Amino acid sequence: MTGLDPAIHPPVRLQLMTSLTAVSSAEFVHLREALVVSDSVLSKHISALAEKGYVVSRKGVVDGRRTTWVSLTRQGERALRGHAAALRALIDGVT
Repeated sequence: MTGLDPAIHPPVRLQLMTSLTAVSSAEFVHLREALVVSDSVLSKHISALAEKGYVVSRKGVVDGRRTTWVSLTRQGERALRGHAAALRALIDGVT
């Protein structure tokens, strides 16, 4: 199907990217809880999306604990809009 992005299409990645549209960045732990996945699963999905340039992550310290924040890039926003448009076209074709 033209327009579907295989990097975004897996459900966890699609949920991750749509979750990031509502915020400037999100903490790893909050994303993990919202998506109900393990640390390793989320980390792999973030890495795959970062490799495509769709998300960026940064590490820091909050109240003495290390944390990671994840943000959607402009390229990621464009890719997500294109993927969503392709999904809508696919759905519109269902009779």
